[in-house]
Amino acid sequence: MNKNGIILNDIDSIKLNMSANLERIIYEQDLINFAEVSGDTNPIHLNKQFAAKSIFGEQVSHGLLVASFISAVFGTIFPGPGWIYISQNIEFKAPVFIGDKVVVNVNVAKILKLRKMVEFKTIVTVRDKTVVNGVAVLKAP
Repeated sequence: MNKNGIILNDIDSIKLNMSANLERIIYEQDLINFAEVSGDTNPIHLNKQFAAKSIFGEQVSHGLLVASFISAVFGTIFPGPGWIYISQNIEFKAPVFIGDKVVVNVNVAKILKLRKMVEFKTIVTVRDKTVVNGVAVLKAP
């Protein structure tokens, strides 16, 4: 059941162009936590002085931290618990900085009923600029 009370436990519950969004602000502590969990301690994410000398001029979020919010939508909002994340194609288009509000949108692009799979267009934006986009495939429970 998604946040609107709709049961989405089978492929017949999904329709083309159904979508969901999630908003999240990136905090410095998010970068620290992600570095601890992932092992990606690149100083461009964690060290203000190092990052200031980079092409970005300041600390930048881990791309996969930002992309992980796509998974949060799938697992908790739409289509919701029980669906299996099969694949994700990701293209990083622009950096995300501390304090940025990311908006994640997933949209049903294709329904593969015989395989019980759904293809989603995935887009992450900051101030209406695409920072991450791609295509994901999920399998119905």
